[in-house]
Amino acid sequence: MAIQINALYSPYGAYELKSKYQRNLLFGTLSTLAVVALILLVSWVISAMSEEEIFEAPAVVIKTIADLGPPPSVTKKPPQVQVSQPNVAMPKVGIPKPVADDEVLDDDVVIASREELAEIVAPDITEAGNDAPIVVDIADDDFLPAPTDFIAVEIYPEMIFEHVPDYPRLAEQAGITGLVWVKALVDEEGLVRKAILGKTSGVNSLDEAAVKAAYKCRYKPGIQNGRPVKVWVTYKVEFELTN
Repeated sequence: MAIQINALYSPYGAYELKSKYQRNLLFGTLSTLAVVALILLVSWVISAMSEEEIFEAPAVVIKTIADLGPPPSVTKKPPQVQVSQPNVAMPKVGIPKPVADDEVLDDDVVIASREELAEIVAPDITEAGNDAPIVVDIADDDFLPAPTDFIAVEIYPEMIFEHVPDYPRLAEQAGITGLVWVKALVDEEGLVRKAILGKTSGVNSLDEAAVKAAYKCRYKPGIQNGRPVKVWVTYKVEFELTN
């Protein structure tokens, strides 16, 4: 008697899985297609919603730097700090008192210009009412500016005559040369009122000869506001041997 065995329901090789694999395959395929379709549907809905909200804003044209506006650090105001005000009593205003007309301040005050101030001169003290002699006891150092004082001047003095100092005999015989810097105070008449050593040459005789000769030099005075003024000048004196 021949026995026919169906290979689908063969007891060998997990026959239960083989009997259901077609159904499982169909279910998996349909599930995958459903998920893909759901994803595509959601993407289409999101894109449709975003297209409705998009609008074209007008373009901003910047032609100058001023159109850029201030930077954020300037526009942003610092936080305000609350400071408690001290308790100060209010001032008591008294009742105004009447004064004479000559004590009232004049509102029509005219301020003198620079030209008018330049025309103002000191009073003539020689026209005193008494016959007492006038003695001016002011030291030169009190009204002569120091070399370190700042003196406002528009036009500096210009040397118009330079007195050549005498070459010291011993220095000339020894063949000594040098460069001396002299500081001279030129007054309103172009005369040297005071001379000092600005920078030494290293030889005392050369320094003394240069300072001594400075008093015999002549200048065009310095000018400030159209008037001559006292001002310090600095110049150099070279001691050279001639063959």
